[in-house]
Amino acid sequence: MKRNKILAEKCPPSEPCSCEICLSYCSRPGWWTVEEAALAIDSGYEGRIMLEMSPDRAFGVLSPAFNGCEVAFSSNLYSENGRTFLKDGRCELHGTRFQPLECRFCHHDRTGLGSKCHADIERSWNTAAGRALVVKWSNQSGFWRKIRDPDR
Repeated sequence: MKRNKILAEKCPPSEPCSCEICLSYCSRPGWWTVEEAALAIDSGYEGRIMLEMSPDRAFGVLSPAFNGCEVAFSSNLYSENGRTFLKDGRCELHGTRFQPLECRFCHHDRTGLGSKCHADIERSWNTAAGRALVVKWSNQSGFWRKIRDPDR
């Protein structure tokens, strides 16, 4: 929980904005902290999550899925389909306790700071807690079964 508090202090929420730049951030899913993803899973959203792997495949990050990429590895093949939580140009998570930290932070006034927030969140997933949550989600969502037997 301490790590989440530090991340929240380093990446405080920005003012809501619907300018073209801020809306463009919604083209890719923002990342949850480990604690936020756990809350989403425990609240029944495990079927709307995808797994993004680090480039070296040492750890994964659970994030809101692209449409068609739910309970699967993240794939750019689905990126043009929009996000599973984006309905009629609005994010269902915006303003709720499920809105990812990265989404709350990014803003057109914070040029260059979004990548720092992203890197901080990434580091939080490269932990025992992050790996354990990926395993929990993989079991609970049916991800492991889907990988082992894709024709199911």
